[in-house]
Amino acid sequence: MEKTKSYQLKKSLGIGFGIAILIGGTIGVGILRTPGAIAGMLDNYWLIIACWIIGGLYVLIGAGSYAELATMLPKAGGSYNYVKRAFGAYAGFLTGWFDYITNAIAPAFFCIVISEYIVILFPNLESQITVIAIAFLIAFTLLHASGVKNGSIVQQVTSVIKVLFFVALIVACFMYSGIKVTPIKKDTVAFEMGMLIGFFKSLQMVLGTYDGWNAGCFFAEEDENPGKNIPKSLYTGAIIVIVIYVVINMAFFYVMPIASLANSPLAASEVAKVVFGDNGSIIVTCIAVFSIISILNAYMMIPARILFGLSRDGFFIQKGTVVNKGGTPIVTLLVSALLILVLICIGSFEVLFSLATFMSVIVWGLAYCALIKLRISEPNLPRPYKSWGYPWTTIVMILFSIALFIGFAYSDSTSLLVIGGIALFSYPVFLLLSQRNNKV
Repeated sequence: MEKTKSYQLKKSLGIGFGIAILIGGTIGVGILRTPGAIAGMLDNYWLIIACWIIGGLYVLIGAGSYAELATMLPKAGGSYNYVKRAFGAYAGFLTGWFDYITNAIAPAFFCIVISEYIVILFPNLESQITVIAIAFLIAFTLLHASGVKNGSIVQQVTSVIKVLFFVALIVACFMYSGIKVTPIKKDTVAFEMGMLIGFFKSLQMVLGTYDGWNAGCFFAEEDENPGKNIPKSLYTGAIIVIVIYVVINMAFFYVMPIASLANSPLAASEVAKVVFGDNGSIIVTCIAVFSIISILNAYMMIPARILFGLSRDGFFIQKGTVVNKGGTPIVTLLVSALLILVLICIGSFEVLFSLATFMSVIVWGLAYCALIKLRISEPNLPRPYKSWGYPWTTIVMILFSIALFIGFAYSDSTSLLVIGGIALFSYPVFLLLSQRNNKV
């Protein structure tokens, strides 16, 4: 065990990367698609906007909790480190592998989605979707193998381009004056039970669109000044994302009435067709491609960091701690790329994503519990940043995580059984690895 402690990642990242990884890891095609589905469930302007604001408040509260944890324990792997420190090796082991599985599924999905959007632009490539997806995987694996600085530059550039695209779309919507917007009336139906259920379903979709807000915590070990940079990047990135999400919904409904966008599979495309004419769908497709490139770049980096942290503590192969000259945990990057390749070839993501979302809720809930536990058990641990509103904000997040867990358990019993099976299987594996580590 002692030997692995000498392996460290290079401190070469700053606040610019932290903001970019949050924006790049959060804003994807979800915001282009979900407004239509939410409009179909709520049909009330103020409730729709409230959903996005509540989701934003959830992110801001979570950012405060994660900022304290990441600056207190600035190590590669994110949530795994906090849970392990608070609740012991097995809790950390299980959390780390849940988090790894969740974050390894995402890039496989993004490789497929980006190839599908490219086919929309170039229909002749329709038979090559899997090949294009694999090509993107290979390209980004090589990029990150070349060094963390290169990945950081790509992340910052693509995130800036993504934000500019969304700002341009928002401005174009508000400049459009071809449709007169009817006054919004207060709707008493909003308080009926059917609308209440729709509100919570919509909130679940909103939270899924905000997923990725804690991405910067996985890179705390590589930050040149985590005590200052992580809180600033988490809050700055989160505020930028929240503003874009809220304002783009307002822009969409400025151009088209809610009834017209309700249940649209790609609401942004419908709006763009009105604003830009026949070329509208092409413009949205280009925005989607840049959004996915940025989010794919982010998620190619995250699984390798989690697996590196697990390897360093003896919960994966010893070679998983190898860092190349560019500062990349090269073995865990290649192992993760191989898993992503398998997932791309399988090509079925609906069940996997339900499982990943379920696991994310468990990981987040355990991280919030770890914050309270460490405040009590290790009050003198250096804390460059302290979570605002503690303990009440943290308690709210724990209760919210429990509520989501119960809701998912009720609506997705298959994922619950799979998670239970993984947990049962994980303990004997943990014991075997612990025995191996004790012999080292």
